[in-house]
Amino acid sequence: MRDDYIQAAQKVIKDPNILINVVSRRVKQLKMGQKPLVESLERLSPEDIALREIMEGKISYELGESELVRK
Repeated sequence: MRDDYIQAAQKVIKDPNILINVVSRRVKQLKMGQKPLVESLERLSPEDIALREIMEGKISYELGESELVRK
């Protein structure tokens, strides 16, 4: 994972435990075939895609929910 993506995503989701859970859930979704919500000219890992989606406000979370919220 890119450090700059992690730092930017931490500005959106302040709690590191929640950030880890949101990223890991989104990575599972991406690996199961869901399309990324961001475009990139470079090939990104699923973890970096998830971080970029958070940074760009494409996904968020709700406590107590089992699904991520796509915007």
